[in-house]
Amino acid sequence: MPPTAAHRAGPTGTGMAWNLGGIVVRRIDEIDLPPDTGAWLLPQATKDVVDEAPWLRPDFADTDVLRLASHTFAVEAGGLRILVDTGIGNGKSRANPAWNNLDTDYLERLTAAGFPPESVDLVITTHLHTDHVGWNTRLSNGLWVPTFPRARYLTSRTEWDYWATADMDESRRQMFRDSVHPLRDSGQLDLADIPEEGLEVAEGVRLIPAPGHTPGQIAVELRGTDRSALITGDSIHHPVQLSHPHLTSGVDINPAQAVRTRNNLLADLAETDTLLLGTHFPQPTAGVVRSWDGRYRLLSEPGAEIPPTRP
Repeated sequence: MPPTAAHRAGPTGTGMAWNLGGIVVRRIDEIDLPPDTGAWLLPQATKDVVDEAPWLRPDFADTDVLRLASHTFAVEAGGLRILVDTGIGNGKSRANPAWNNLDTDYLERLTAAGFPPESVDLVITTHLHTDHVGWNTRLSNGLWVPTFPRARYLTSRTEWDYWATADMDESRRQMFRDSVHPLRDSGQLDLADIPEEGLEVAEGVRLIPAPGHTPGQIAVELRGTDRSALITGDSIHHPVQLSHPHLTSGVDINPAQAVRTRNNLLADLAETDTLLLGTHFPQPTAGVVRSWDGRYRLLSEPGAEIPPTRP
């Protein structure tokens, strides 16, 4: 069963940020997802599984419930304002009760962090799922129009091509009508071919293939002068998948490929200084990957309040 209604995030503010050296990445909160989301999304992540990774509590799990959130990442890099994914969005008719007709202050949070919609240069979509494209558009005079009027919206061509021929149910077709097709119609949608070695789309910003959850999913690597970071998309839904990389989501299109992608990413990140930024991780959201008891764990780095740079 899909989750119940979601919870609003806390008061509007600039949120947590991480300075990588020449690149600043900020978490922009949308909502805290309801407690039953974890069981729906990762049904194999039972209490016994969570018990095997006690470091998950209290930040990432309650006694027997995974904690998840919807947020996006706002990145200042190379003189550009870049948004990675756009969450669920407001006022959109969705089959999932947790996403249906939301009314959050996400845009106010984004503006408070120094990213008013008209200042955004680039929107990177890790994959074309409903909870990653919602703020692509907003309702204006009865029409869904691009929220970020001067931005280029970038996703992988493999992702677009898959959904262009997929047999979609009505709820997914509705999502494309209100959150994706208006970008195509405005001429702001840009499709990129992502080679195995990745594609640099701005100074210090590289898209890398992360298939499995969807065929064309990408992760976003940020390379600052001091350290690097990786924004996961849904290649890692929750930190429990560090301890148990074999856990798959009920909405993974190719579960076996998703596991391979996750194992490869974790092997590359382990014991490095690279910051892992989880798209659905609850606070503290970020950390470094370390070997732990024959598995992996996340050593949290909560970030700091960094004053926004005004456009």
